[in-house]
Amino acid sequence: MAPRPSWKGYLKLSLVACAVELTGATSYAEKVSFRVINRKTGNTVRRQYIDSVTGKPVADEDEVKGYEIGDEEYLLIEEDEIESVQIESSHTLSIESFVDRADIPQIYFDTPYYVTPADEVSEEAFVVIREAMARQKKAGIARIVLYRRERPVMIEPFEEGLLLTTLRYDKTVRKPQDVFEGLGKRKSDPELIELATHIIEKKQAEFDPSGFEDRYEDALLELIQAKQKGRKPPVVQSAERPANVVNLFEALKKSLAGEGDEAQRSKPKAGAKRAPAKTRKRA
Repeated sequence: MAPRPSWKGYLKLSLVACAVELTGATSYAEKVSFRVINRKTGNTVRRQYIDSVTGKPVADEDEVKGYEIGDEEYLLIEEDEIESVQIESSHTLSIESFVDRADIPQIYFDTPYYVTPADEVSEEAFVVIREAMARQKKAGIARIVLYRRERPVMIEPFEEGLLLTTLRYDKTVRKPQDVFEGLGKRKSDPELIELATHIIEKKQAEFDPSGFEDRYEDALLELIQAKQKGRKPPVVQSAERPANVVNLFEALKKSLAGEGDEAQRSKPKAGAKRAPAKTRKRA
């Protein structure tokens, strides 16, 4: 079943526009989730709003949003009044400028979405915009209203479509100098840096996200399966916490030697046949 679009509207570059859809690029549907259960009855627990003064439950039709305008004084805002608030970015992704993607610090990237044409009529304009951006190797900057918030976004060519990534506002990003203050003043021994550099060289590999597994999720599933079968939950040994390094030089030398041994063990023996590589299924 195809995922439902998160947003529908128009992508606009100057006077060129086409209908597009946004679909979340990530999913949490397969994660282990828990419900809150009444231990005594085994029934699920339902959340309910309670009046803070009377202590009585509030019926769904009596719930309304309120904006605080004074001490315990609220202005009531109805849902249809909120829905009536519309600005250009509520329905149009108008590309305002183009930048080098590398110029955007990674810390500003938030949530990714796939952008696709909404219909066949829009495909030609969509492809023209995508190919022009790919040729210039630029990313577009625009704004969009998602979940009742206007967010700055970056749009870039991705595979056969476009990738939109919401960006964080500057005021929501902590300045690194406020956290890293004083770290740059400490000088390090060049020999120690050289040893650490060799370790990094020996650990180099190609990025392969298919190799990532949620080991905590696997441990939770083991616990659930054991309880389902009436067995005692597996005894989990607490992971040993690394101690602070006392002799940094010795620790780096041992690490480097260990990486060399590991690389030697991973090399195929002379005359040995390599196992066929696993083919990765395309999504």
